[in-house]
Amino acid sequence: MYTLNCKGNLIDLAIPKVMGIINVTPDSFYDGGKTTVLRDIVAQAEKMVAAGTTFLDIGGYSSRPGAKDITVNEELERLIPVVETLSKEFPETYLSVDTFRNAVAEQAVNAGAAIVNDISGGMLDAEMLPTVGKLKVPYILMHMKGTPQTMNSLAQYKNVTKELLYYFSERIALARKAGINDIVVDPGFGFAKKREHSFELLKHLELFKTMEVPLLVGVSRKSFIYKTLENTPQEALNGTTVLNTLALQKGASILRVHDVKEAKECIRLLHAVYNTD
Repeated sequence: MYTLNCKGNLIDLAIPKVMGIINVTPDSFYDGGKTTVLRDIVAQAEKMVAAGTTFLDIGGYSSRPGAKDITVNEELERLIPVVETLSKEFPETYLSVDTFRNAVAEQAVNAGAAIVNDISGGMLDAEMLPTVGKLKVPYILMHMKGTPQTMNSLAQYKNVTKELLYYFSERIALARKAGINDIVVDPGFGFAKKREHSFELLKHLELFKTMEVPLLVGVSRKSFIYKTLENTPQEALNGTTVLNTLALQKGASILRVHDVKEAKECIRLLHAVYNTD
């Protein structure tokens, strides 16, 4: 099974792990504006750590469709104080920085982050792969087309699963060439993908095991869930749990979620089922 080397510690992914989402943005689709004050961010992180998260993924740039672009300095101003504080408050929890900019990734790792999570897979910053290779941290390589501002208009595929498998094989090779040892792939549910594309990817998710790297799945409260169920992001926890369970059965090693307790329960129950004599 897979492991990730985080700050010299090997994280065993034989039993899947949870990555809690900490958005320090005013405009994220589900929790935008809830956690822009440092005290509130620490309280949210504390709740996730108590619920058993292994990772906290901190994002200072909203990547929801059509989100406003911000400067590198604005992103750093949001992120770095949070990374510094959480790395001191929760030294046993591994921080991931959600950014597609190499300068932000480098400063965040220097401030205490252990993982770089790049929604663009290095496509939006040519220096990202070399920078992560130099930093010697795990790299989450996601699939997206265009930018958060343009991705919805680019959601066209002949065969979405085949196109993503080709994309990942190409990007993984480039990441390896840049000196990145630990790579995680993320299909990017909802990023330049229509509702039917996300369901198609889930249907064939086990095919991503051919990449021979860990698979991260992030479907938490996304629009393809709540639009199908005709409810809202706030009402989409049950739908998220159903699809997280399916993703685990098809080989997901990490669940990126807003709701850590419920994701941990999925993992524990499935582990009990498959480890019963």
